[in-house]
Amino acid sequence: AQQPGTPLSDQEYHQFFKFLRITIQASTACHLRELYGCKNSLIQRLDEYENHGVIPSGPVCSELPGNPFFHNFCTFSLYRCIMKKYFLKV
Repeated sequence: AQQPGTPLSDQEYHQFFKFLRITIQASTACHLRELYGCKNSLIQRLDEYENHGVIPSGPVCSELPGNPFFHNFCTFSLYRCIMKKYFLKV
């Protein structure tokens, strides 16, 4: 364990910035979703990519306790964006 107040090691910095880049990319995708909606072709391609080529149809259940049900993938994705829970899975 590192001493409190000391800088991260090279490996720790790599992990730190890797996570930061991923979070910024997720935030950017959410901003696009909020601007253009789920019917936008770019957003649909992102949704397909996230779901191995197919956007789930119908209701979606998530790992989120207390609010596990969403009417569709778009509603689920918007919820993740609003709550900043970018990596919450179905």
